[in-house]
Amino acid sequence: MTQHPKNAWYLRFNQWQRLEHITLIVSFTVLAVTGLPQKYSSQAWASTMIGGMGGIEATRLIHHAAAVILLIGTIYHFTAVSYKIFVKRVAMTMLPSFQDAKDGLQNLAYNVGIAKRLPQMGRYTFGEKVEYWAVVWGTVIMAITGFMLWNPIATTTVLPGQFIPAAKAAHGGEALLAVLSILTWHVYNVHLKHFNKSMFTGKLERHAMEAEHPLELAAFEAGVRRPEPDAVTLRQRMRVFVPVAAVLSVALLVGLYFFVTYEQTAITTVLTQKTEIFTPLTPTAQPVP
Repeated sequence: MTQHPKNAWYLRFNQWQRLEHITLIVSFTVLAVTGLPQKYSSQAWASTMIGGMGGIEATRLIHHAAAVILLIGTIYHFTAVSYKIFVKRVAMTMLPSFQDAKDGLQNLAYNVGIAKRLPQMGRYTFGEKVEYWAVVWGTVIMAITGFMLWNPIATTTVLPGQFIPAAKAAHGGEALLAVLSILTWHVYNVHLKHFNKSMFTGKLERHAMEAEHPLELAAFEAGVRRPEPDAVTLRQRMRVFVPVAAVLSVALLVGLYFFVTYEQTAITTVLTQKTEIFTPLTPTAQPVP
């Protein structure tokens, strides 16, 4: 039986995946910092934050720039995942399954003292899948409602005007939900329960693998690897994938360009100006009795 040192580490994420994660962290944080004060603009703390960022116009500009970065990152992620699925034929390990529901129930039973051990999970746990698809769902909602708020005239040519305040409510509500879920679920599970550095270093220690990904650890240590496609097969798949991915990526980028330039409808903040009242030098003649 092969012995493995307890301080061994296992590669989970490559440099491109880590770069994606950093881009998501930065864009999400900037969107939250610039978006929530606009949602609660009547509060003193929100006014202070907006003033610290250079005023409402500067805050909107920063918010829009972060939104563009998030959407560019989303387009890249879609292309990268498509490459893994259609070219390298990697298993779609992030797809939810019935086993994830069973793992979630067993995890709950363990936490309340009913089950005697935690569920044995593989590449991604049920919680990681929930977070991933929450990001996907949230990005779709924020992109759709963001377009409606950014281009209200175009929106109301095909939809009733009531959709604009509805989009505002959905945009702000989803933003608040995303921030709260990150501060509770994600921060606790990834940074407080134990500091998982794999999205920054790409590697995860053996004890963490034993606790959270025992099935993947067992496959690693047994030498089980998904066979890589040979060079000829890889070239054949790339001949199909590259033009299709290029066309779709360009179409999405063109759509993003129209997203941010379609119309200019935001009301520029008007500074308060001193009002002058005309007073005639010659007094008005009074009637003589």
